[in-house]
Amino acid sequence: MAATIAVLSQKGGTGKTTAVRTLTDVFRRVQLRVLAVDLDPQGNLSDYLDVDPEIAPTVGDVLTGRAKAAEAVHDGIMPANLGLAEAELTLGGKMGRELALKKALREVKGGYDLILIDCPPSLGLLTVNALVASEYALLSAEAQYFAMQGVEQALEVIGLARDSLNPDLEWLGVVLNIADMRTRHSREAFDSLREHFGDKLIPTTVRSSIAYAESAERAMSILDYRPDLAVDYVDVADELLARLGLEPPRRRLAALRVDLGTGNRRERVADRQS
Repeated sequence: MAATIAVLSQKGGTGKTTAVRTLTDVFRRVQLRVLAVDLDPQGNLSDYLDVDPEIAPTVGDVLTGRAKAAEAVHDGIMPANLGLAEAELTLGGKMGRELALKKALREVKGGYDLILIDCPPSLGLLTVNALVASEYALLSAEAQYFAMQGVEQALEVIGLARDSLNPDLEWLGVVLNIADMRTRHSREAFDSLREHFGDKLIPTTVRSSIAYAESAERAMSILDYRPDLAVDYVDVADELLARLGLEPPRRRLAALRVDLGTGNRRERVADRQS
């Protein structure tokens, strides 16, 4: 049965969707069966994964009962479009609205090793649906002054979901995106998160680069476009697999790192944080 991970942030611009897209690619390259679920009405993950914007059915159709989950999976992604915003409004008036995604995913979970849910950049009903449907929550934060405040707000929502609807929900950790560890500002944001959340902070930070947008425009994975940058997400993936207890794919990930020519992990992390 798939381990389901809701990837969320308190606001937009934290690199959350890029994280879901890239981690999906990394996990697939180590032979994990991954379903990506786009739960953001903006549909950026669907765009990144080159899904036809007119494709149907979508996750919105699933949430409103117009389609089964299996019918809405297209090449490993359950896509979204602006119709999801309308679906959220419809869902808001229904009994058991927080359970809609969990019920829908039951029929497909057996076909995957991991399900990654890209939540909208808010902490509303769609995000609550993702948390109720998941075993794990991964937070994305930007390397800036208000990072800790955003993480704390997201943790409050995770706590509410755990207390009332999903007692088995586990906080997997927080990853710091869009970071330039050469600047004091980014280093202070990292140190603040580490001081408050300890080992829940993923030790690898994801560097800021225009290359992510360039690779998306070219419909290329960052692993192929700029493997020297992709190493950040390879290392994040390694940490997540360790926390999930998935050792065989971690061994395959070591081979992928060699193929990408990304060098020694500990030395790179130490260099970026020094």
